[in-house]
Amino acid sequence: MIRGRKAWATAIAVLTVAGVAPTGAYAAPAPPDVRTATATQDPGTGTGAATATVPPDAGDELPPGWRIAADNGRNHLEWRAPEPVPMGDARVEFRANGELVGVPEPQDDGRTFRLPMDEVRTADLDELQVQAAGRRLDEAPGKGASRKAKQSAPKLPPKLPAGTVDPGKAGKYATTTGEYSLPSVRLPGLPAPVEMRGVVVAPKKAPGKRPVALFLHGRHSTCYVPGKNEDISGDWPCAKGSKPIPSHRGYLRDQKLLASQGYVTVSISANGINGQDWSAEDGGAQARSSLIRNHLGRWADWAAKPASAPAFVRKGPKTDLSKVLLVGHSRGGEGVNRAVMDSLYKPPAAQDGYRSKARWKIRGTVHIGPTIFGQNPVPDVPSLTILPGCDGDVSDLQGQVYTDGTRGVSRGKALHSSVYMVGANHNYFNSEWTPGQAKAPADDDFWHDPEARDPLCSPGAPGRLSANQQHKAGATYIAAAARLFVGGDDRVRQLIDGTGRRAPSADPARVLTHAVGGNRGAGFLPDDPRGGVKAGGAKLCDAVAPGRTACLGSKVKGSSPHFAEWRTEHEAGRRAIALDWKKPGTAARVTPKKPVSVKGAKSLALRVAVPPNTSGTRFDVSVRDAKGKRAKLGSVRIDGLPGTERTSSYWAQEVRVPLTAASRAKLNLGKIASLELTPKSRSGKVWLMDAWSWKPGTPAVKAAPLARVDIGRLTVKEGDAGVRTYQVPVRTTGKNAGAVRLYVIDPDTGKSAGKLVKVGPGTAGIKVKVKVEGNKRYGWDKPHDIVVKAVRSTVVGSDAGGVLAENDDPMPTLTVKPVAADVTEGEPLKWRISLSEKADIDMWALAELIPVTGGRPELSTADVDQEWLSMLVDETPKRPIPLSKVPYGTLWHTIPAGKTSTTLTVPTIRDQVKEPTEYVSLQPTDDDGKPLGPPLEGTVRDAS
Repeated sequence: MIRGRKAWATAIAVLTVAGVAPTGAYAAPAPPDVRTATATQDPGTGTGAATATVPPDAGDELPPGWRIAADNGRNHLEWRAPEPVPMGDARVEFRANGELVGVPEPQDDGRTFRLPMDEVRTADLDELQVQAAGRRLDEAPGKGASRKAKQSAPKLPPKLPAGTVDPGKAGKYATTTGEYSLPSVRLPGLPAPVEMRGVVVAPKKAPGKRPVALFLHGRHSTCYVPGKNEDISGDWPCAKGSKPIPSHRGYLRDQKLLASQGYVTVSISANGINGQDWSAEDGGAQARSSLIRNHLGRWADWAAKPASAPAFVRKGPKTDLSKVLLVGHSRGGEGVNRAVMDSLYKPPAAQDGYRSKARWKIRGTVHIGPTIFGQNPVPDVPSLTILPGCDGDVSDLQGQVYTDGTRGVSRGKALHSSVYMVGANHNYFNSEWTPGQAKAPADDDFWHDPEARDPLCSPGAPGRLSANQQHKAGATYIAAAARLFVGGDDRVRQLIDGTGRRAPSADPARVLTHAVGGNRGAGFLPDDPRGGVKAGGAKLCDAVAPGRTACLGSKVKGSSPHFAEWRTEHEAGRRAIALDWKKPGTAARVTPKKPVSVKGAKSLALRVAVPPNTSGTRFDVSVRDAKGKRAKLGSVRIDGLPGTERTSSYWAQEVRVPLTAASRAKLNLGKIASLELTPKSRSGKVWLMDAWSWKPGTPAVKAAPLARVDIGRLTVKEGDAGVRTYQVPVRTTGKNAGAVRLYVIDPDTGKSAGKLVKVGPGTAGIKVKVKVEGNKRYGWDKPHDIVVKAVRSTVVGSDAGGVLAENDDPMPTLTVKPVAADVTEGEPLKWRISLSEKADIDMWALAELIPVTGGRPELSTADVDQEWLSMLVDETPKRPIPLSKVPYGTLWHTIPAGKTSTTLTVPTIRDQVKEPTEYVSLQPTDDDGKPLGPPLEGTVRDAS
C-alpha cells in the first residue's frame, strides 16, 4: 500500500504523571464533536509552540464520522458510517483534497473503516472523503443534486438494426446440472483455506469434446443467517448458525444458455477470497487467478484420467481445454484477467497458489462490471467488457481500461470490445445478488435517495432495466463472446465491435459497443507511445490530472470510464483530444509523429465522446497525406448517451467514415499525415479517444512472447545512524524487451514522478535506489513506493512495491509535572508536559475535565478566560457551571516533532467576587476515555 505521513497524526504515548508511571497507552485527536482548549508554549523551555484547538491542518474539527482511534499499539484514521456499508467490489478509499490517503480495513460491524496512521499516503488531510470507484460514501446519494423541479427522463438511444445472428437464442441441446466440492486450497497471503466448489451445467448427448466456459463471481458478502434479513457478514469461514452465500449459483441462466449451445460450463465459489482480500494490495486478483487455475487444473486432470473425476463430471461430455472462455463479474473480472496473464506468462512462485503449467488455452474473456485496480489488461487475448450504465458499485466503470489499456502494447490483433448497457446496474447480472431471486438478503446497488430520485437509474425510471431484462441481455452478450472468440463465428462480430447492430434477444436493453484491435490497422492515438502527437485547434488533454489539463475537469456532472483514476494523481501518456467550439468552421488537426498507412482499409473508425443528453453534435472528417493533399471523408452526427450526475456517461461511441473519397482524390494512402475534424454544428464538445483504419473480419490471434514485470517489496530497519542504500526488488521475465511507465512516489508528499523505462533483455531495467537515513528518534514507518504500468511489449503482474523503512526506535515516554498548580485568580494554571527524548512526529495527549472530589468548590465557567472557554463550548452558558460539566470538556496538548516539551494551560481571570479557594481536576485518558494515572489537580485562591 502506498503510504505517507501527516504532521497531526497522533502518536501513542505512555504517560507518566508527576513521575508516577501508569499502565496503558493512549492517543489523541478527539471524536468529531470534541472541543479542545489550548496548550501553549512553555516560555522558558525554547520548545516550539503547541497551540492548537484541534489538530493542525485539520480544519475546525474532523468531519462527522471521523476520528483517530488506537488499537493494539497503533493509531488509526477511522471513519464510521451511520449505517452498514454493503460489501461490494469497488475498493473503499480514504481521500483528501482529491488525493488518495489510503485503503482502510473494514471492521466486523460493517460500518467502521480504519487506516493505520503509518500507512497514510498524503501529507494533507483537509477535505477528507470516503470514496468507492469515485462515488462518495460519506454523504447522502442525492446531496448536491438538483431538487427543484422533477427532472425529465434522459432520452434513450434509438433501437439499432438487428444483426444477422442472435447468440441469445437457446441452442439445440438439453442441459443437466450438478455440483462438485473438493478439498480446500491454501493461497499465499490468505490465512484461511479457500473452498473448491463448482456448479456445472453441461449439454446432454453432445458429441465429441466440448469447449469450456468458467464463471467467477465478484466480491460480495460471504455468509448469511437464514430468516434474518439483516444478518449478513464478510466472515470466512462462516460463523456457527450462518451459511455461505451461494454467489456462484447466480449465473445458472447464463450457463444453461451456453450449455444448450454445446459448452460445458462451471461457475466456481470464491467466498474464501472475498472474506480475506481486504488486505491484498491487488484486491485479491492474484488469489482469484490461483483459484481459477486450480479449477482448470482439476478439469485437465479429469480430462486425462476420467475415472478420477466426480461422478457427475464423468457422466457429462468430454471437454476440450484448448477452447476455454473465462467470464468474471466485478473483482472476478480482474481475477479472470490475471488468470489469463498467469497462464501465458508465469507469475512469481512466492505469490502464486498454483504451481503447475497451464494445460489449457484461453480463447477469450468476458468482464462484467469489472474492477481493474492495476490497469494492466492482457493485450493478446480477446475480451468483451460489459459496462452497466447504472452501476452503483464499480460506478466509475473502470473496466473500460480492458479495452483502452491494450492499445499499442502488443500486436493489436486481439479484439477488445466494450459493451455499454444503458439502464443496467451492477448486481442483477447475478441472480444471487438480486432481490426476490437470491437465497440471502440482496439489494439494488444503485444509489438510493427517495428525496432525489435519479431520472435514469432509480428503480422504476423509464430507462432502467428490470432484473430479468438485464440478466437476459447479459447472457446474450456472454454468448456472443463465446461464439466469436471460441467458436470463430465472424457473423457475431458486428454485434460487439462498434458496427452498430443489436442482438434481438437482449431487447429491450439499449446496448452500444465499440472496440479496438481486430482488423483495425494504423491509427491516430493521442497517447501514442511514440510521442510527437500534435493537436492544432484542439486541446491535448490528460485523462488523469489536476486542474485545467484534465480532460473533463471538476465542473462537469458525471464522469467518464475512459478517465478512471489509477494509483497516481497524474498520468503521463494517457490522453484524449478535446474540442470545444462556440461556432463552426475551425478545423482541429491531429498529426502523429510519423504518417500512418490506411492501405487496404475500408473505413476510418473513430471513438468519440460527447456530453450526455446532448443532440446534434456534427463535424466533418478529413485526412491529408504527406504531400498536403486533402480529402473530406464524410460527416458525422452524434448524440450523447443518456446520463445524470450519478452516471459515467461520457463514453466514446464508434463512428465510421469510408475511405472512398481519399482513394478518389488519389491521396497516398500509405502516408496519411493528419486527421482533421471540422465542427459543423452551432456549438459542441467532443473528446476524440482514437481513430483507426478499419476493415471487416476477425484475424487469427497469437499471444506474443512479452516481458513480464512484477514489483516486489523489501522491508528494512531504518537503523540508528548513517545512510543505507537499498534497491526496490523487481522481477522481469521473458526473452524480449519492452517498455513500462514507472512512477516513483514521494514518501513525504505522496506526489509521483513518472518516466518511460525499458525492461527485459539488453536493457538496464527498473532500478530504483532508495536511501534510508537512520536515527534514534521515534517515528512512523517510511515507505518508498513505485508503481508500474505496461506501455509496449510487456505485461505487468504486481504493479506496486517498494522499500519500507521500519521505525526501530522505542516510543518516548511523557511526563506531566506541575509548573503552577496553586495560583491566585488571574494567573494561569500550568503543567509541563515533557518527552523523554525528541520524536520525528507530533506526540499528543489528552485530559478530561472531571469533578473535584471531597465536596470542595470547583472552578466554574465564570472563573476562566472566555476566549479559552469558547474553544470548549459552542455557546457560553448563561449561568456559570462547573468546568467538569462543560460538554466535550477535553483538553488537547501536543509536543511538535523535534521538540521535547510544552505547557498545558488553564487561564483563570480575576474578579471582584469574594470566593473560597476553588479547584480543577484533569484526568489523563486514552482515546476511549479510560483513565491513565492519577488526576492532575489545580488550586485557585481568591485575590480579594
